[in-house]
Formats: sequence, structure tokens, C-alpha cells
Amino acid sequence: MIRRLSPLTWVVGAVKEFAALIAVAATGLAVGGLSAGAMFALVALCVGLVHHVVRWLTFTYELHDDRIEIRRALIGRSVKTIPIERIRGVDITASFTHRLLGVAVVRIDAAADGDEGVLDAVSRREAERLRRLLMRPSEVASEPDSVIARADPSWYRYAPLSGAYLLTPFALLGSALGTLYNLGDEFGLISEGSLSHLGDNVTGVSPLIGIVFFILLVLAMPVASVLVFAWFNWDFTLHARDGSVVAERGLVTRRSVTLERRRIRGVELHDNPLERAAGVVRLNALVTGLGDAEHRGRLLPTSPHQVAWRVAEQLHGSFRADLSPHPRAARGRRIVRAVGPPLAVAVLARFTGPSWLVTAALLAALLGLPLGLDRYRQLGHASDGEKLSVRSGSLRRHQQIIEHRAVVGWRLKQTLFQRRVGLATLMIAVGAGHGGYPATDVDPGAAVAFAASITPAWVKPFLDER
Repeated sequence: MIRRLSPLTWVVGAVKEFAALIAVAATGLAVGGLSAGAMFALVALCVGLVHHVVRWLTFTYELHDDRIEIRRALIGRSVKTIPIERIRGVDITASFTHRLLGVAVVRIDAAADGDEGVLDAVSRREAERLRRLLMRPSEVASEPDSVIARADPSWYRYAPLSGAYLLTPFALLGSALGTLYNLGDEFGLISEGSLSHLGDNVTGVSPLIGIVFFILLVLAMPVASVLVFAWFNWDFTLHARDGSVVAERGLVTRRSVTLERRRIRGVELHDNPLERAAGVVRLNALVTGLGDAEHRGRLLPTSPHQVAWRVAEQLHGSFRADLSPHPRAARGRRIVRAVGPPLAVAVLARFTGPSWLVTAALLAALLGLPLGLDRYRQLGHASDGEKLSVRSGSLRRHQQIIEHRAVVGWRLKQTLFQRRVGLATLMIAVGAGHGGYPATDVDPGAAVAFAASITPAWVKPFLDER
């Protein structure tokens, strides 16, 4: 049956354009006064409403047994057909306005070149119906809805350990200040004289006030990071539902992402030194053909290590093998790469730069030594007969656990410096996640043997049997 979007999409569109209308009205005020501003805003409102009405009338979709068809006929006619077999995830998002009106945006992620179908917007009941029919379990028996994991409020205290949450509020503040500056400059509110006067006021502030402001800023960063964490991950809940995994999160904008369980080919755990010290980690799913895997594949936000491993084992099975360390030559490469660049800067600054730069570069080189050693300690790879795992990184450590059947190819490469010390990098091509994951600085013979143990039919014909 052919269906249309919810008629309330007109209201949603009007709310979205409210800010734009304010900008248009401001332009009219600047150009011709109050009457011009009102006229500009009225014309823009009428054009916007007509656009949304016409869009609603010319946009339809139809769900068949094996596909969903999305039709647009505004000027030219277009039909997008998405086979249900290719659908990798269904993302249901409801902003504050959508939630007030009882509608949601449905995004259909398909495997065909990142193809995506968007229905903006349908009723909540229709969104759930589409999710259930599009993510129908074909190989997994139907199961009742159950909660796999739910974020505990105590997890919010981990937000300051992640740079993403710690710096996001100030990135948004910087963007807002930049926008205000551009608007002020556009309307002639900012001049060279006003900027000079502002600079004089800032430089005339007492150093004590500057120190107090800096301390308040540092104290505000953790608080702001907790607020951002709560904004995106409020009541994060992971469900098992009819052969799928459903992750729901968000305070104002509520997002619900559905992943077909049979297409999960592995999991990825990532953390940084502060998170490791606190015993927490983030967990993502590696799903075949999933677009925007970094966000749509999220199974858990920053959470206790034991909780993440429990969820990973429940969804993907346990991994029962210890990671094999890499050769000692890899340690030297990690140290050189961490210490070498700041030492080079120190040498150049010794002859051409200020003395403080020499001191800063030498301090960075000194700190690079434990960083290089930790990078080496984190290197590892292993296979337990059914799954393989690779791990690397220190400031951003990643460990992937991947099913053998997800491997689609191997690539063994050596740089000039790797050849000199007898090392190589084995790239594991995977039809999920980012598409490939490296086992860095391994012994070439061990790398080939590792690949042969997982896909012997592919590798052994190329081995020299002399």
C-alpha cells in the first residue's frame, strides 16, 4: 500500500525554518526597516509552507515483501528501491519538536554503496512498524524484547576522561562566537576601532582576574563534559529484539538505532590512557555494510570494562586467546617515532628558534619515551580458532575481535625502515567496520603463518614449499 509522510511534517519544517526566518527578518530590518523585515519574513514563511505542502503531496513510499520503494515527483520523477536483504540498520531519530508532535525520522542504511533512504517524518507507530518489518529476522528465531545493558548514572563521571566530551562544549562555543562575529561584521557592528578598544580592555584586566578566569574555565570543563555526555547518552539502553540489537539514547533528541544481529561480524573496544586507568572502555559493533559505523555501531558509551566485555560476549561470543606480543624491533620503532620528531624540533630550535622552544621540545621528547614503550606494550594479535583479534595504539587504543568468516583478504606490506629491521604490517581486510585493520610491526614469517591459520586455502598456494 502506498503511504505518505505524516501531515505534521509541515509543522516540523516550519520549526526548522524559524531560525532562518529570524535571519531573513533581520536582513530586511537592516535593508529597509521594520516593514521590509516583516515583508521578508512573511514571504519566506509562505514560500516555506508551500514547499512543505508540495513535498508532502509528491513524496510517497511503499513497502513490499522484498523491498521498499521511495518515490519523489516534485519536478522530475525518481524512484529509489532498497532491497530488504541489503538493509543493514534502521535509525529512528526524534528531536524535541518531533517528540512533541509524536513523529520521528526513519533512516534506512543499505549496503549498496552506502545508499540511504530517509523518511522525514512519520508517526512513531509507523516508525516502529517499519523498523520491525525492515529488520525482520530471517536466520534468527524471534525472541522477546530484553535489556542487554543500560547506562548507570554513575557512568557520567567518566565523561571528563574522554577528549571528545571534554572539548565539545568549547568547540561549540567557538563556533557560536565565530557566527556572532560574522553577523556583527556583516551588519557593520564590528570595526577595527571596536576590536582595538576590546583588546585594550582585555589587556588592561588585572592578572589576578585572568588567573581566576582560567581556573574557572578549567573547573567548568569537566562539568560541561558531563552535560554533553548526558545530552547524547541519556538513558542509553541496549535491547535484544526479534533478532536485532537496538541502541536507544539521547536527552533532547532521542535516537534509536537497530542493527541486525546476524550481520554483526565483530566488536571493537577503544580507550585512552585515562580511561584505562579508570577501568572503562567504549564498545562498537562491526557490522557488514553499515554506514557511519562510528556512531551507528555504538553498543556502549564509556562504561566499566567488565560490562563492555559481558555485552561483547553476549552478542558475539567469547574470545579465548592471549594476544601474542610483537618482536622487540617493534619497540625500537615505537620509541623512535615518539621521541624522534620532538628531538628534531629541539635541534632546529637550538640554532634558529627561541630557548623556550628548545626546552618544550626536549620535554616532549622525554615524555615520548614512556609513550613509545606503552605503544609497544599495546601491540598484539591472536586467533582462538574462530575469531581473531588485533590491538594497537596508546593515546587511542583500539582492539578488534573479528570472526574468521568476516575476513575477505590479506595484505602484507613493508616500508624501507621495516625491511631493515625485519618487520612488516599485515592488513586484515574485513567486510565490516572500517574495512581493514592492521597488525603492525610483526615478523613477516609469523604474519604469513597467522594468515594461513585463518584462511589456509587462500594463503598456502602462495607459500614457497622448498
